[in-house]
Amino acid sequence: MPQIIVLPHIELCPEGTAFEAETGVSICDNLLNHDIDIDHACDKVCACTTCHVIVREGYNTLNAAQDNEEDLLDKAWGLEPNSRLSCQAIVGKDDLVVEIPKYSINMAKEGHVKAK
Repeated sequence: MPQIIVLPHIELCPEGTAFEAETGVSICDNLLNHDIDIDHACDKVCACTTCHVIVREGYNTLNAAQDNEEDLLDKAWGLEPNSRLSCQAIVGKDDLVVEIPKYSINMAKEGHVKAK
């Protein structure tokens, strides 16, 4: 089984973690199944960006992003070239290193992001 290594996130996973992932299942569901409460405001139907993650290793082993995911990612906070919506990124056979961005668009709207 592949492993998902989650880099530390101050609120969701302060110490970081690693766990055996289920192949054929989204990164989002794998995180939720291991008690990492990643935001998924649209209930995982690819209609928001709250489950945005950055795949630091193993990006090329995921299924390809569809056009609607690519369009939504343009609105994600902290977008990087290896960003994915975790609800759409299906785990394959290789290990992944995942970073959950510090903020999601929901957190920004709720006032968690401090103005500079």
